[in-house]
Amino acid sequence: MSEKLLRVGTTYIPVTNVELSSEWYVNKLGAELSYIDEDKAILNLANQSIFLVKSNENQSSNFIDIYGQERFSLTFEVNGLNALEAVHKEFIEKEIRVGDIENRGHSGRNFVFYDLDDNKFDVWSELSPIFKEKYLI
Repeated sequence: MSEKLLRVGTTYIPVTNVELSSEWYVNKLGAELSYIDEDKAILNLANQSIFLVKSNENQSSNFIDIYGQERFSLTFEVNGLNALEAVHKEFIEKEIRVGDIENRGHSGRNFVFYDLDDNKFDVWSELSPIFKEKYLI
């Protein structure tokens, strides 16, 4: 195969109320709304297109691993521990449900947070080297 996958362009997230959820992502996470209708909203967030898709209740992007632990399917990155701590504090101030900052035994630190529909996301204190190089961070 001479061609390869270059990047993740879009992530789809199930939500029960597209309008309310899009407002939450814009106001709480700083996403930019680029389109909305009754079935979906398209947001720009963290150099990616995020589709909030109207779904039935009790749907989420989470899954259960073989040990019975609920897992997230998406990790956001910030530039260092100070940035992670600042984002964590800001999320708490914005009344976003967040977990504690954790040491998971690898480089950096993490915490989890949840949206209005209990979609669970991760935040990691380490930017990928390729992203740093590309954006001169």
